[in-house]
Amino acid sequence: YKEKERVGKMAAFITSVEGIITILLMMALGFGLRGMGWFDDHFSGSISKLIMNVALPASIFVSVMKYLTLPKLVSLSSGLIYSFGGVIIGYIIAWITVKLLKVRPGRRGLFMNTVVNANTIFIGLPLNIALFGSQSLAYFLVYYVTNTVSTWAFGVFLIANDDPTKQKGDQGTERKVNWKKLLPPPLLGFIVAIIWLVLGLPVPSWAGNTLSYVGNLVTPLSLIYIGIVLYDAGLKSIHFDRDTVFALLGRFVLSPLVITGLILLGAHTGHVLPTMEMQTLIVQAAAPGLAVMPILANESHGDVKYATNLVTTSTILFIVVVPIVMTLIQFI
Repeated sequence: YKEKERVGKMAAFITSVEGIITILLMMALGFGLRGMGWFDDHFSGSISKLIMNVALPASIFVSVMKYLTLPKLVSLSSGLIYSFGGVIIGYIIAWITVKLLKVRPGRRGLFMNTVVNANTIFIGLPLNIALFGSQSLAYFLVYYVTNTVSTWAFGVFLIANDDPTKQKGDQGTERKVNWKKLLPPPLLGFIVAIIWLVLGLPVPSWAGNTLSYVGNLVTPLSLIYIGIVLYDAGLKSIHFDRDTVFALLGRFVLSPLVITGLILLGAHTGHVLPTMEMQTLIVQAAAPGLAVMPILANESHGDVKYATNLVTTSTILFIVVVPIVMTLIQFI
């Protein structure tokens, strides 16, 4: 039995690595096609608008309607306490770290988002299925909901309000930008999906199919966008400066440690989570940085090269992080 379990875990690990390699190849496609001159200087900006305003809201709506039900959301409420607790603590520590390191404007919001918010949409879901099977989807939703709310209800504001051009603008411009960013399209997609779910409204097949097709554009276009930005920045942009190293430590060490500590604390008080739910939350907390961060940085005049470096390096390093995390959680 132990031998079969070991073989199963190895197969799951190989599957997860293959998934990450696929993602890196799609980034390489964008890099290569940009180098061949297929994409002009305006193409990446057009992709950014398409993803943020159309594809991502559609993807979020479809995901919520497909994986979430009201009874399931209520039954998973205990897990939400741990995941939201981890997010809140993560933001506090990330904010303190930004102050101590004196991270410059244009990077601060990206730094805090890297520490707290994971790539659950692009990597988290397929990784979870590869590691734990489809039966873990309900537990994945706990972190997915938390991560979605954290990213689009708060994380996006950190990036928008870290716009370096605001340092030169007046207060009126700042208020105008804040109001414009109040309800970003991805958050609207999530809110509409929850309302649709609560009201029990059916989704016509033609509408569901259309939204699914459009939502499926998010992953390839986001990764191609990263490849384009990476080409424009040059491969030498992949480096480990101080801000990058601390952000990666926050993503791969601090985030999973915080949620692990909360889960263990809850266990001592009698609130024990199912093993698979516990493992799912920890693995999701150690997922790479948000693939849409370069797009968010571009929308808010942030450091796009820094955002691209964070996404690329975290995605590459995740190949090493996965087996380490999977090994360590066996002892919890």
